[in-house]
Amino acid sequence: MTKILSLIILGLVTGTLSGLIGIGGGIIIIPALVFFYGLSQHQAQGTTLALLVPPIGIFAAWVYYRNGFVDVKMASLIAVGFFLGGFIGARLAVMFSSSTLEKVFGVTLILIGLKMVFVK
Repeated sequence: MTKILSLIILGLVTGTLSGLIGIGGGIIIIPALVFFYGLSQHQAQGTTLALLVPPIGIFAAWVYYRNGFVDVKMASLIAVGFFLGGFIGARLAVMFSSSTLEKVFGVTLILIGLKMVFVK
């Protein structure tokens, strides 16, 4: 039950950030699935693409699925949180100035980049 809740929370946080600063979920979900859930890069990418189904990403997700790189249950649970989080993030974003959103976006990208480059 803890893993299910953590996956929904991952979707919620990612959806909120996506709605807030307009980044794609993969920039957060893929590293989280690799670092915190132990998925391979292929599995993380395939599972993340499955979140976008339907209709975005359906063909790419199908290729990963056919090759055994999609965890459908995990993708479904994250999608639930992402759906709600996108709404929350969008509501927050309209309250910030463009300048503030640019700074939040830039800092987010830097932190994610540093994590991907320096933390194994």
